[in-house]
Amino acid sequence: MLSTDLAELKAYMAENPGAVIEDVTRQCRATPRAVIEAMPGEMRRLGPGREFASAMQDIAEWGEVTLIVHTDDAIFEFTGAIPAGEIGRGFFNLMQPKGLHGHLRHERCAGIAFVERPFMGKTSAFAAFLNVDGGIMFKVFVGRDEARALRSDQLARFRALADRIAPTA
Repeated sequence: MLSTDLAELKAYMAENPGAVIEDVTRQCRATPRAVIEAMPGEMRRLGPGREFASAMQDIAEWGEVTLIVHTDDAIFEFTGAIPAGEIGRGFFNLMQPKGLHGHLRHERCAGIAFVERPFMGKTSAFAAFLNVDGGIMFKVFVGRDEARALRSDQLARFRALADRIAPTA
């Protein structure tokens, strides 16, 4: 088991930047947010949760992405366009009758992490929506082209969103 010491967690993530966040979380008994914050600074940026709706509206314009919900019991993946949504009755409602749809508790979002790091031999880029408990509500990954490279148009949108929501100091 890894130590829960922050310095040791930072050292581990520097040596293993592609480690599965949820695995590290279990091993060191830390929150996913703490694991993301322990990543090297150039690999992650954090913005406020109050930007949930505007981030989701922006992502709805990116085209085909992969949304992942990773729990202790399952990993759900949806690849396709994220529908536009609107706030109503205490939820951010994804406005689409088929495909990905549902109701998200946007007020529980305490932060949005923008992560670019190596993963399984390739560069990955995703936005992790972090809840008030330090958990990950879901992640939205930049899509890949036919050669399995990150789609340059989406990566540009991802970085522009990160610049707007989580500007570097």
